[in-house]
Amino acid sequence: MKIYIKIYTSIVVILFSLQVSAQKILTKKEALQIALEHNYGIKVASNNVEIAKNNASIYNSGFLPSISTNAGVNYDISNQEIERQDGTVTNIDDAETKTYNASVNLNYTIFDGLGRKYDYKQLKETHNLTELQARETIESTYLQLFNIYFQIARLTENTKNLKETLDISNLRLQRAQYQYDYGQTTRLELLNAEVDVNNDSINYINTKQQFINTKRDLNIILGIQQNINYSVETEVDFINLLSYEELLTKAVENNVVLKQQEKNINISKYNIKSNKGSYLPTLGLTGSYGWNKSDNPSSSFLAGSVVTGFRAGLNMSWNIFDGGNTKTRVANAKIVLENQEILKQQQVETLENTLKNTSEDYFNQLFILRAQEQNVITTQNNFDRTQERYKLGQVTSIEFRQAQINLLNTQTALNNAKYDAKLIELQLLQLSGQLLDVEF
Repeated sequence: MKIYIKIYTSIVVILFSLQVSAQKILTKKEALQIALEHNYGIKVASNNVEIAKNNASIYNSGFLPSISTNAGVNYDISNQEIERQDGTVTNIDDAETKTYNASVNLNYTIFDGLGRKYDYKQLKETHNLTELQARETIESTYLQLFNIYFQIARLTENTKNLKETLDISNLRLQRAQYQYDYGQTTRLELLNAEVDVNNDSINYINTKQQFINTKRDLNIILGIQQNINYSVETEVDFINLLSYEELLTKAVENNVVLKQQEKNINISKYNIKSNKGSYLPTLGLTGSYGWNKSDNPSSSFLAGSVVTGFRAGLNMSWNIFDGGNTKTRVANAKIVLENQEILKQQQVETLENTLKNTSEDYFNQLFILRAQEQNVITTQNNFDRTQERYKLGQVTSIEFRQAQINLLNTQTALNNAKYDAKLIELQLLQLSGQLLDVEF
């Protein structure tokens, strides 16, 4: 039996050495900074913002003129037969004609029925919408990050508690071994102690592996593949949140989903005005400055010519009736606007309901947290007393094991309540549009 004790002790030493090795602490603030810089989703969202910014520039608005240049050379060789009025005929073989041209051209739409004005405003609002979508991506990344970060913290404390439980079970096994060797207990007592050590070792190893796997999951959110030999902060500070009514006011003003819907409504309004622009005429300006030169054959009246000059003009077009296409587009755009307004009302009601449920869950979770803190104090006192009585032989190993399990369960429940409450708090901050304003 002493061999078994040595084996169990060796396992504990090996597993414990994995923990006590020097580890860097990855703070919540550092994790956020890394994610903002390297997270793949945030990178894509940032690129989309840049695209929308480019689209909303004056260069994509249609307000600027277009200027182009043209140049060309033409060469013609032909055999010519020329008959004059007096009846004489002249034949010219290989008559060459050369022409050269170059010009600078200007086209500018002076008025297009206000279509480009509202198209430009749509592009501006689309840029704002894309920024809000990027903000939503960042907020979602925050929640994903902290969900995994706090899971690591939870597993850190659970692993620590399981390690302490395993240590106690090993001491109990040693005690049972000594008692059995001296005939003070039965073999059943020793076997029960061995089973409990095995179970505690399995729980510890499984939790430790889950701990390592979750660190790798965190690396995915961070967007890097760093060494997982780091620890995280396990302290949790809660914020003094506002009342539900104040949170709702903040949410209506700042919730990123509602803000996006407001931009969609604005885009739809501009789209209606842009389509109505097709009812009006368009007025354009054209201008060019050109140079033309020609070298003519001997059959031509002129040996050559050079022409330079400026040309400008105004043109107007008015599609008086387009078969009802513009009317149809305007009618459909109005329906799209109505749908956007309906969606916003739905989102407001959904937000109110979600915020109410999350707020109540949060305060209930805080109550559970306080209750679990008291439970840990109670079960710790009960375990300490049971352990003393067990050493004195006043309680059975079954009673001792039950007290040990009760302590472990309450410690685990406390960890769950603490991190669950914090995650719900972060969800409330996201719903109220305050998540990115919090210092971590």
